[in-house]
Amino acid sequence: MIEHLNEQTLCEQFCTQVRLHHRGNGLVMLETPFTYPDGDQYPIYLTDTATGGLRVSDGGHTLMHLSYENDVDKFFEDSRAQLWSQVTAEQGVSYDESSGQFWLECAPAELAVSSFRLGQAITRIYDLTFLNRSRVASTFYDDLQEQILSLVSAEKVHKDFSVPGIPGAENYPVDFCLDGRNDLPVFVFGIPNRDKARLATIFLQYFHQHHVDFDSLLIFADQQDIPRADLARLSNVGGEMIASLNAEDDFRRKLLRKVA
Repeated sequence: MIEHLNEQTLCEQFCTQVRLHHRGNGLVMLETPFTYPDGDQYPIYLTDTATGGLRVSDGGHTLMHLSYENDVDKFFEDSRAQLWSQVTAEQGVSYDESSGQFWLECAPAELAVSSFRLGQAITRIYDLTFLNRSRVASTFYDDLQEQILSLVSAEKVHKDFSVPGIPGAENYPVDFCLDGRNDLPVFVFGIPNRDKARLATIFLQYFHQHHVDFDSLLIFADQQDIPRADLARLSNVGGEMIASLNAEDDFRRKLLRKVA
């Protein structure tokens, strides 16, 4: 079968998936098989540039689609902003803050390649909503810190806290130590995945072994993702748990009950 394939056949198949729609006012829409997760096609718009080239853009539709189920402001903060910039830089795509459009310019002969580059950039931007484990961890801690600081004043929050008076304290950092009631510190651990659940268990056991007096709060990205055995070991040494950052009422109630 494969020996019968040829470039002409492939070109004919690709061409049936691509169409040009003239919209007037010098605007042309390029229809491609690229689609958003909801099934809508990427609308790629073409306009002339003053230098005789073409401007290829998404018309702001990517940001609009992201806004349906996401707070788009978060894509411009902390770790997500770095990933966003990395994607656009790698694909040679620019972002227009005033219009919310992703775009690039090219010569007419480079339209096909440029359209694929824009399509790939849009796909990778959208994939930021489905980050892999390591990236989820980095953005999870940003979100956790933001949520803590929305409820507790900054002077009561100590990030990457080393517990005084225990051997090798720097090797057992607490994600966030909060000034608790009756001078009892509250150790807050974010748990984005199974590996962190196991690490937090080791840390908490170490603190108990050295008779550290503290309260603790364990906050998961999604508690259902943690295997039962790991969750059971963690619950034996840890304090109250919050199943996810989306459980905002539970988060507020349990946190404010512990903080001075």
